[in-house]
Amino acid sequence: MLKKLFKPFRRQRKGPEQPTVLEAHEHQLSCADFSRNSANVAVRLQHAGFQAYLVGGCVRDALLGITPKDFDVATSATPEQVRQEFRNSRIIGRRFKLAHVHFGRELIEVATFRSNHSQEDESNNDRSAHDASGRILRDNVYGSMEDDAQRRDFTMNALYFDVSSERVYDYSTGFADIKRGLIRLIGDPEQRYLEDPVRMLRAVRFAAKLDFEIEDSTAEPIRRLAHLLADIPAARLYDEVLKLFLSGNALRTYELLREYDLFAQLFPGTAKALLRHPENVDRLLRNAFKNTDKRVNMDRPVTPAFLFAALLWPSLTVRAISLQNDGMHPLPAMQEAAHQVLLEQVQRIAVPKRFSIPTREIWDMQERLPRRAGKRADTLLAHPRFRAAYDFLLLRESAGEDTQELGNWWTQYQDASDSQRREMISNLSSKSTTARKRRRKPRTSKPKHTAPGHE
Repeated sequence: MLKKLFKPFRRQRKGPEQPTVLEAHEHQLSCADFSRNSANVAVRLQHAGFQAYLVGGCVRDALLGITPKDFDVATSATPEQVRQEFRNSRIIGRRFKLAHVHFGRELIEVATFRSNHSQEDESNNDRSAHDASGRILRDNVYGSMEDDAQRRDFTMNALYFDVSSERVYDYSTGFADIKRGLIRLIGDPEQRYLEDPVRMLRAVRFAAKLDFEIEDSTAEPIRRLAHLLADIPAARLYDEVLKLFLSGNALRTYELLREYDLFAQLFPGTAKALLRHPENVDRLLRNAFKNTDKRVNMDRPVTPAFLFAALLWPSLTVRAISLQNDGMHPLPAMQEAAHQVLLEQVQRIAVPKRFSIPTREIWDMQERLPRRAGKRADTLLAHPRFRAAYDFLLLRESAGEDTQELGNWWTQYQDASDSQRREMISNLSSKSTTARKRRRKPRTSKPKHTAPGHE
C-alpha cells in the first residue's frame, strides 16, 4: 500500500540534472489551462525543431487553481531565431535579452534557456557580466533546459509544461513545494540574493500573493542582505514597488517587508517616521493598503499617485514640523518639505512625474481644504484632484489626525443642495466671527475709546 501511495513521486532519475517527470493524471493540468496563443507559440517552435515549454508563473498558478495572466515560454531557440519564426515579435532587453511575441493585446514572453557563467563568458561583456558584489549585470549565456532550471529563482517557478505531451518537468522540488505552500530558492540563498537582490522582494511578494511561507534557509539571509537593494537602479525598484502594492495583497506585503527589514530600504523617510510615531503612522499605512486592496479586488482603478501620497505623508509631516521649528511659516514649510521628500525618494525609487506631480497636488490640497469661505468651497469641489484629496483627508482622519471634523463637513457639502451649501458656508462665517470675538475678548477692562483690534 505504501509503495502504491508514493509511486507518483518516485520518478526515475539518471543523475542530478534529470527532472522528475509528472504525467497528466498526476498534475491535472491540460492545454486548456493556458492561453491558446501561448500554447501555439510553444508548438510552433517545437515544429521548427526547437525545444519549447510553458514555464514559470503560468504553470505555478495553474497548479494552484489560479487563472494565469502572463505566459512565458522557455526555448532552445535564440532570440534571433524566435524573431525569424514570428514576424509579430521583437527582441528586447540588454541585461536579459528575450523576444516578445504580440497577439493583439496579448504578449507572450519567449526566453532562451540560460546557463551558469564561466570566466570565458565574463570576458565577453555582451553575454555575461557581474559587479564587484556578485550582482548579475548581464545574463545572456545560453544553455540547456537543465541549465535553465538551475538559473531560475524559486523552485515553484522552475516547472516546465510540455503542451504536446501535457507532461510537467520538475528539476528541483517545485511541485512538492507548491503542495506544501513554500517559497524556496534554488541553490545557495545568499549567493542567489547577491546575484540579484530584487529576489528578496520577489520572495515577499509571492509569499503575500500566494499565502505561502518563506522557507527557513531562503528567509535567513534577507535581513543581513537587505542593504543590497540600495545598489538596484531606481527605475527597476519603481516597477517592483508597483508589483508589491498594486496586486491586491498590499497589506500583507507591507507586514512582510517590515518583518524582513526591507521596507526601510524602499522608504527610508517613512521608516524613520514609523520609529517616532509607530501607532499613528502604522495605522495610516495599514488603512491605505486596506483601501488599495479593496479597490484592486473590486477591479476598480488605483492610481500610484495616491499610494505614494500615503507612503510618503509621514515623512512629509515630520519634515514640515522640523522646518517650522526652524522658523518657517506653516504653508511654505509644507511646500518645501514636499519638494525635499519627493526629491530624496526618487533617488531610491524613480517615481515618474506623471505620478509625482499628482502626489504633490494631493498634498497641496490638504492645506486648501480647510479654507472654504466665499466661493472657495465650490472652486475646490471642481478641482480635478478634489476626489483624491478628499479620500486622502478621510485616510488621515482614520489614522487619528485631528482635522476638526473637516472630512465630515466635506462629505455633507458634496451631497447638499445649493441652498444647503450656502447655509453651510454662512455658518462657517458665523463661527469664524464668533471665534475672532472670543480671541479679542480683553483680559482686563479697557477704555471705551480703544481702537478695534487693539489690545
